[in-house]
Amino acid sequence: MKLINVIENSDIPKYKQIIYSVETAIAEKRLKRKDKLPSINKIALEFSLSRDTVLQAYNDLKKRGIISAMPGKGYYIKSEEFTTEQRIFLLFDELNSFKEDLYNSFKETMGNFANIDIFFHYFNIEVFKKLIDENNGDYNKYVIMPTILKDAHIHIKKLPKNNVYILDQTNEQLQEYPSVHQNFVEDIYNALLTGKDALKKYQKLIFIFPDFKQPTGMKIGFLKFCKDHQFKAEIISDIKQYELSPGEVFIIPDDRDLVKAIEKIKEKGLEIGKEIGIISYNDTPLKKVVANGITTISTDFNSMGSIMAEMVVGQKKDVIENKSSLIIRGSL
Repeated sequence: MKLINVIENSDIPKYKQIIYSVETAIAEKRLKRKDKLPSINKIALEFSLSRDTVLQAYNDLKKRGIISAMPGKGYYIKSEEFTTEQRIFLLFDELNSFKEDLYNSFKETMGNFANIDIFFHYFNIEVFKKLIDENNGDYNKYVIMPTILKDAHIHIKKLPKNNVYILDQTNEQLQEYPSVHQNFVEDIYNALLTGKDALKKYQKLIFIFPDFKQPTGMKIGFLKFCKDHQFKAEIISDIKQYELSPGEVFIIPDDRDLVKAIEKIKEKGLEIGKEIGIISYNDTPLKKVVANGITTISTDFNSMGSIMAEMVVGQKKDVIENKSSLIIRGSL
């Protein structure tokens, strides 16, 4: 087996491939202390690289104390006693209170296993692509929230397949990757089924669903429940232009829309939990006290974070649907 391997069409920068080759050879005992490395010119010629590319790799290894340079003689292995620093690339869509719970749980469960760098794409595919391209090859593991970004799978597939984990949302194009995710179709269906008796007190279920950011599985599960159980249903994108009527229940995935809905209900002089019902998504401490308590459909983000951390540390390749439940409070 060659000491140095450089793949021409890989998305991982070539100097990083050289570094990885040397580290792997040491770990596999194919290189030992005082062994001589191939010269910069030899590697450059063999793989059609510039000398600067090879020198960049050797300088990185030298700074870390793994190799040393002897003037006029070349580069040698200085130490076999090194550990490859475990680094985790964590890509979130945005930061909010429940994503913060997820992050804290992930970090706490990881403990001292690795250093974690967190990034945010804010539902922007160009930012998503840029972050993946710039960090490809710099991390041991990549934990990614693809959300509903179109073509996210194309950019994810540039990363080393065995080092990628999908978090929170997955899809058909990402089925080959291990994941801890929500099943949005079943979660909303089962939650509404749990609250079916309370929902019977109302005449109509209205789902506030702006297409941006929200998983389409929510909408599918909502419509399926209403059809299966003969509830009158409507989907709107914004409550601002909607004329409220007593006897309606609003299912609201986005907290910004939740605030708008509460404000409008109060302006109309209607009472939440009696004349108008509200079901929000993703539980927070504030929802326990607002409007006598907001009913929520919520996955367990703490559990999601700890399960993902355990998968990464244990190098497991599971596909896990995270648990979700309906928490009934005064708003329903």
